[in-house]
Amino acid sequence: MATTSKQYKAIGEDIWKSRTEKTNTELFALTYGALVVQLIQDYEDYAEVNKQLEKMGYNIGTRLIEDFLARSAIGRCADFRDVGEVVAKVGFKAFLNITPTVTHAAAVPTSPSRTSATSNANASGASFTLTLDDNPLAEFVELPEDALEGGLWFSNVLCGVLRGSLEMIQMQVQATFTSDVLRGDETTEIRVTLVKYLEEEVPVGDD
Repeated sequence: MATTSKQYKAIGEDIWKSRTEKTNTELFALTYGALVVQLIQDYEDYAEVNKQLEKMGYNIGTRLIEDFLARSAIGRCADFRDVGEVVAKVGFKAFLNITPTVTHAAAVPTSPSRTSATSNANASGASFTLTLDDNPLAEFVELPEDALEGGLWFSNVLCGVLRGSLEMIQMQVQATFTSDVLRGDETTEIRVTLVKYLEEEVPVGDD
């Protein structure tokens, strides 16, 4: 029986409530802010800072997924749409205590032949957008003019976390910020697009 959106939300809330090592939100935001400032000083190039934040997030994501799977006990998702629901309602809630709004977009069919909704939801190009009404990383933050002009995505570590964690469960995705209130946009949104499903690697010596 498929898990409903409401059930996913309940799972995320239960995981958050059961965490004994909750991070102080204010301390977390200030620590992350200090990290971004240090990267800006080290690289003096906002495009490179974006890359480094994404890379750091990727490394975090590859490790975070094990903890997530152990705590949530969620099985394999039915399709990429289901992945979006789990990411928003369980993943973000469990680790950041926020629940982004998730909007789904199926892949555009490459041929006029009929395809099922499920196959479109699993096809390369299928995507979902996460709208963050709250962003713990951006508390107390106001970007200077040069950072805005330089194209800094302050919370780009989140894109890396999404890419790294999903890659560990055989999904290659692109995760990018499309808007950020810190940059004067009305909303903060991350688009996650499915590139392809990865083949599970067989260890050397195993057939």
